[in-house]
Amino acid sequence: MRYLEVAVPEGKRRAVLVILDEEGIDYVVSDETSGRGYAAVVRFPVPTRAVEPLLDRLKRAGIGDESRVVVIDAETVVSERFTTLRNQNSRGGQTGSRTSRQVLRTKADELTPPFSIYAIMLLISAVVATAGLLTDSPAVVIGAMVIAPLLGPALAANVGIVTGDDRLKSTGFTYQLVGVATVVVASIGLAVLARLAGLEPAGVDIVVATELQERVSPNLFSLAVALGAGIAGILSLTRGFSEAIVGVMIAAALIPPSAAVGITLAWGMYGAAVGAAALVIVNLLSINLAALATLWTAGYRPQGLFEVSPTRRPTYVYASIFGVGLLVLAAPLASVTLVDFHTTELQSETEAEVESVLEEPRYDRLEVEDVEVELDGDYPIQSVERVVVTVSGSEPGPDPGLADRLHEAIEPHGDGSLVVEVQYVVSEERGVGSGEGENQNEEE
Repeated sequence: MRYLEVAVPEGKRRAVLVILDEEGIDYVVSDETSGRGYAAVVRFPVPTRAVEPLLDRLKRAGIGDESRVVVIDAETVVSERFTTLRNQNSRGGQTGSRTSRQVLRTKADELTPPFSIYAIMLLISAVVATAGLLTDSPAVVIGAMVIAPLLGPALAANVGIVTGDDRLKSTGFTYQLVGVATVVVASIGLAVLARLAGLEPAGVDIVVATELQERVSPNLFSLAVALGAGIAGILSLTRGFSEAIVGVMIAAALIPPSAAVGITLAWGMYGAAVGAAALVIVNLLSINLAALATLWTAGYRPQGLFEVSPTRRPTYVYASIFGVGLLVLAAPLASVTLVDFHTTELQSETEAEVESVLEEPRYDRLEVEDVEVELDGDYPIQSVERVVVTVSGSEPGPDPGLADRLHEAIEPHGDGSLVVEVQYVVSEERGVGSGEGENQNEEE
């Protein structure tokens, strides 16, 4: 429920009261004596669903920007007339709590902090995210998501589009672009300092860290997080869900990949940087497209006869830009997805072939320790480089012919030439101690 206070301009008092009477609204009128051009102040409760159409009708009657409208949450209204009005505005027996378009703009604006605060919080988030990725710490990366104020800008841009608020739209897009750039630049600086200080926990190939690896080679499943974040963000704004939780979801789609761009650039791994940058762009487009589609579908747009056209075209234009951008980037993401599927399939088939080969009588003294399919590290679209099979046995030295036999069994499952490497682990019991050695055999 909402409680509205409307300062009526001179000459509009009768028009306002006629509308309220026609709507069946129980109101109170007070004369305005401040001398500021208002004739009266009207106060009345309305169901939440009725706020937007009522304000649209008042605007058509001349209650525009020169008037003053205050919308307040109301806990309880005891009135038979209000109960009747609420039942009239219910849908399917549910009163609902859909936020009006006017309140939506205010909430989106309030969720966008002052630029100085926004920049400082993003710098802190970038430092924490970079540290978390370098140390391969999921907990630290999550902490970076929590403090990133990215919900407001993502929602403000799209609320501005569908409601025709150019200021809100411009602010939202500017904040998003500046925010991502800030995180990338800050992560580059911190990563360069980490390299100069010799803090390379993963060695030269820094992306072997799990938290980094999953962000430099994105696949089609990456779209799910960003699309869900955009939809959930709008629902949190319009239905009163927790904005804080949804804000973390949006930050999860943008902060770690942006920090990954900076880290990989600092390490000179430009292919990996391209992969991470592609993920950032895909997530930005997905969040905005999902938010825009959700808003438009939910009816958040000017409803008047002369107000729909000015916002319909920009909405379609922005939706087309977002959609075409996603389609263009879907091709490399699909390639990465296919590589992932092929790698998983090859892993399973290789394990089965290795087990089958070692069941042969001449290899009964050997056991499988590990089977691993390794990629070539050519980010963002990798390919299978080799298959490493680790076996153990009681006798020292490699088994003649095993590498050839495994290569013969595994190669049909690969694409083209496939390297099969066999590593031997020889165990020897000596009382309570044991010794281990390794030998390798490689076959093209």
